[in-house]
This record gives sequence, C-alpha cells and structure tokens, in this order.
Amino acid sequence: MLLLWLKKMKMGKSGLPIIMIRMIFAVMMMIFAEAADTNPVYSPCLDAKVSKWDGFTFGLAFSTKESFSMNQTQLSPCDIRLPLPGSNAQLAVFRPKVDEMTLISIENTAFTPVTSHMVAFAGRQYAARSIPIMVYDNTHTVTKYTLVLEFQHGTLQNLFWKSFGCDSCSRDSICLNNQDCAVPNSKCRSNGGPVDCTLAIQLTFSGTDKNLQALNSWFELKNFRKHSLYGLYSGVFGSLPHLPNGKAFRKL
Repeated sequence: MLLLWLKKMKMGKSGLPIIMIRMIFAVMMMIFAEAADTNPVYSPCLDAKVSKWDGFTFGLAFSTKESFSMNQTQLSPCDIRLPLPGSNAQLAVFRPKVDEMTLISIENTAFTPVTSHMVAFAGRQYAARSIPIMVYDNTHTVTKYTLVLEFQHGTLQNLFWKSFGCDSCSRDSICLNNQDCAVPNSKCRSNGGPVDCTLAIQLTFSGTDKNLQALNSWFELKNFRKHSLYGLYSGVFGSLPHLPNGKAFRKL
C-alpha cells in the first residue's frame, strides 16, 4: 500500500524534503467564518466525508505516464498493483481547507524524465484520481495548472485538470498545445537560466459537502480568471520561502 511506501520514503542529505513543497497562500473569495477541522483522516489513501472548511488530504504522484496504468487501465497511486513503490516515483501530500481557493508550489528541481507526469489522487473505495498530466520533458517544464476537486455529499468523486489558456503566461514562457504555460528548460534557474520554473497549482472545489452545502470556489475562480492567483501573488514564491504546509518524499 501507499502507506508502506510513505514509511520508506527518505529525506535529503540536508535534512530537507527532496521535493521542496511550499503552500503559499489560501485565498478566500468569500466571507469566511472560522470553523474547526472535523475531518480526522490524514492519509490520501483513506476515504473521508467532509464539511466545508474541513481540511482534506490528497496526494500528487510524479512518475512516467505509463507507470500509472496496468493492462491499459489507469489505477490510483494507492493501488498496490502499480510498481510505484519500487520506482523513482515521487509523492507530495497536501491538506487544503475544503472550498478555499489555494495556491501550492513545487520546485522544478524535483522533475526528471522518470517523474515527467503527475496524477492527483485521494480515497480508497472510490479511488479518485486525475488523468496523468505532463509537467516535464526533455525540452520544457510546465509551470501552471488548475486542479478541481469535485465532491458529492462530502465524498471526493473526481479530480479534474482545467486550463484557462495562455493569457497568464510570462514573457519567458511558450504556449504548449494552445493551453499550457511552459518554459524552455534552458531558461530555468535550476539549469543556470534566469527563470523561476516552480510549478504553481491552483486548487479549487465544486459539488457539495456532507451537509449538502454547495462548494463554490471553482466557479469563483472561473469568474476571477482574468486575475488568477498566479498573477495576484506574482513573486511571492521568492519572497516567502518558509511556509511549509505540504509534505513531500522520495522513494530511493
């Protein structure tokens, strides 16, 4: 199980996680009433039934596109039939608040040809997972994505990658497939270039919580698209380097 995989993960020589994850900002697009986190589930491989403003744990797995499938069927990274625990796959775990619009970042130094794609996942019975999506190849590094977590009656059903096109791409980026912002690897700071190629992911929610209260942050983001979190907090990754709310590990 992925739980065993987590126990075997190893930290870098410096004592820091090999993938550096920084949860930068949780941005509210509505009036927020402070509430306690009533969700006791902290593993991305267990089911949870959540209320609005609860914490919700999900994972991002990084590996080759083919490693997420068996016999041409895509499986959850929690599924023991996948070879991820014995590979160089990497894992990041986050716990955003349900229906908060949240921006997370992952440094591109974590990406290699064997961690070229990522899958978002959570749960056991429903084993919700996104399609594998490219973050790195031999030419480019993708720097921006939006992830929607869809719930029904408080249970996660699906995870969707969404794109608003390339309007928010920086001048150093190119537009891949007319929808994704990507930077040539030669321009990335990790390769001696001038560009910060940190991967930024906007998290949003849709559907209903366990009390049938509507989750609206995805629709708020669609209305806010011309002023996305990427631009709103441009430069914040470099100015606030010590906000580690995510956890990440690497299997050796």
